[in-house]
Amino acid sequence: MKKTLLTAAAATLALAACQSNQSSADKVVEKPQVAVQDGRFTPEVMWSLGVMSEYAVSPDGSQVLHTLRYTDLEANKNNAELYLMPIAGGEATRLTTTAASEFSPVWFDDNTVMYCRGNQILSMNLKSKRETVVAECERGFEGFKVAPDGKSLAYISTIPVERPEHIESLFKGLDQTTGRINEDLMYRHWDQWVDEIPHIYLVPLQDGKALMDKAVDVLNGEPYEAPMRPWGGTEQYCFSPDSKLLAYTCRKKTGYDYAHSTNSDIFLYDIASASTRNISDGIMGYDQNPVFSHDGSMIAWESMERDGYESDKLRLMVMDLASGTKTDLTADFDYGVSNILWSADDRELFALVSYRGMNEIFAFNREFNAQGDQSGANRVKIRQISHGYHDVNAIQMAGSDRFVANQVSISYPGTLYAYNVGDDKAEGQKLSTFNDDLLSQVRMGKVEEHWVKTIDGKDMLTWLIYPYDYDSTKTYPALLFCEGGPQTPVSQFWSTRWNFQVMSGAGYFVIAPNRRGVPGFGMEWLEQISGDYGGLCMQDYIYATDHFADRFPQIDRERIGACGASFGGYSVYWLAGHNQKVPGYKDGMRFKALLAHNGMFNFEQQYLETEEMWFDNWDIGGPYWDWNNPQIKKSYSNSPHLFVDKWNAPICVIHSEFDFRIVASQGMAAYNAAQMLHIPSRYLYFPDETHWVLRPQNSVLWHRNFIDWFDRWLK
Repeated sequence: MKKTLLTAAAATLALAACQSNQSSADKVVEKPQVAVQDGRFTPEVMWSLGVMSEYAVSPDGSQVLHTLRYTDLEANKNNAELYLMPIAGGEATRLTTTAASEFSPVWFDDNTVMYCRGNQILSMNLKSKRETVVAECERGFEGFKVAPDGKSLAYISTIPVERPEHIESLFKGLDQTTGRINEDLMYRHWDQWVDEIPHIYLVPLQDGKALMDKAVDVLNGEPYEAPMRPWGGTEQYCFSPDSKLLAYTCRKKTGYDYAHSTNSDIFLYDIASASTRNISDGIMGYDQNPVFSHDGSMIAWESMERDGYESDKLRLMVMDLASGTKTDLTADFDYGVSNILWSADDRELFALVSYRGMNEIFAFNREFNAQGDQSGANRVKIRQISHGYHDVNAIQMAGSDRFVANQVSISYPGTLYAYNVGDDKAEGQKLSTFNDDLLSQVRMGKVEEHWVKTIDGKDMLTWLIYPYDYDSTKTYPALLFCEGGPQTPVSQFWSTRWNFQVMSGAGYFVIAPNRRGVPGFGMEWLEQISGDYGGLCMQDYIYATDHFADRFPQIDRERIGACGASFGGYSVYWLAGHNQKVPGYKDGMRFKALLAHNGMFNFEQQYLETEEMWFDNWDIGGPYWDWNNPQIKKSYSNSPHLFVDKWNAPICVIHSEFDFRIVASQGMAAYNAAQMLHIPSRYLYFPDETHWVLRPQNSVLWHRNFIDWFDRWLK
């Protein structure tokens, strides 16, 4: 269930890709003109904001090319355009006006940009604004990179998954059938049937055109994903500085083996000889997202140690290509990394780190501290560059001394910020302003950082978000937010599903604990949750709720609800079954209303319905029929369906048909149980959504239902 935190990013990419297929005759979606009523941040206001999802810094570090997407709620669609912004300041210039979305922006040189639209890669001369078609592909493009020497590009497209011959023969003459026949696992993944897989293709460039008849499949037709589904994109491969090598991420497994393993590797493809070698062989977990040093002598990547554990620490691995020596720069660092960059002189590496409830920029110096420590070990010099109530979600170098970051917080969506390489815990310089006019009309709820004592005396970071119209002389209802993942931080994230400011705008306090199992607080805190779903993590929720109910008289302790999705949905179901005879609350009920979205309800059912088997094998312990295993007994005894006889609070269940992580029957079963027990209940079902809710009108319905449900029972 990991990656729930990535809702906003996933929605952005999926919708951009979807809209790129619109015909040119469709209406161009322009920036909505919105007047906010009473300063309240509503779902409709949220969907009126511009969404910046992709950006690219110019080679000279002076400009940023970025996409900006707006939504037409009435038409239930959106599209993204390209904008060019000077880093030094000033208004952004709009480069495109089309009904189809532009995506995957890339700089070719200081005066030429390239990007995808539909099934084309195009280039634009920034002086003339003239577009040229660089490449066309019937199956479309998912992104591309240009080689440093400008003589070739590497693009992502898909190949169909072919049926085995003995199965294909059964379909002879049946071109109208909708039936599927499978004889292996991983026939569906997250939100789609596995009918095609992505491959990386190399194609030469000549006079600004891609010679598509000379395109080469880097995997040579192998039946493996590169990049890996469902999250992988162009960050999973890169050219060497001399353009002679292509490093790429791949998990060379299919079917049953794929469903049970997270063991991906970094492969080096020699472009001249078309030969490939595995440089991370023997590392058993995820290896991904390679980045060459500027001098080409080293390569760094994100590396997990253990197979089958998708939430293992992402280590910063560096390999000397001449000697083959690998060094873990985070061996003495208790946090994982992402978005690796090399400094201009290759002495430092920069990365994003989930750290104590925020995503921050850190620097890792390859020059070891010669002083060592008392044990005699040499430690990597590590320093924190950014600091504040925000999440830095992506960074790119702007010249040799600056970063341009895509940054969000609980109170603002994706915005470009600048940091200096030499900064020490800086808050960043705001660059983009495209949402300022709308956000200036909104009164956001105050966000506070609290450290709550847990049942075992540990300190737990919990965010408290106030109602937007807060008056200290009044009391308000409150919502406990239960995070998904389960190994996903409750950080300063911005989402179009779980948006704390929408909840604040509806008049609620929000209690958002970083309970056991989330990253950013050390590996012991992260790993405690595995095999203990009904244990300390649930007590963390209970203790956080009671902490604020006891200490904040403005929170009405008799009007507290709980909500969450994925593992958070499981948490709501579990809390529903442990909501009786609670001291200090009227009728012994801590929670007076509940809402669960795409949550696990029946563990035995879930084990045989999900697709990434490594997840349940690691976090739950394995199949339910292995009853001689004490871990199995403990895990499955915490399945929420075993406690429905104790349910006593109204519950709303939401689920979607194309959620293949936690399939819709889980939500139906929970709702049916509530109905048969005569518990006030509601079921919201989306036949065309996934683990998230991506379509604009579906999202607004989701939020209206959310607010209406809790208003009905808590107001």
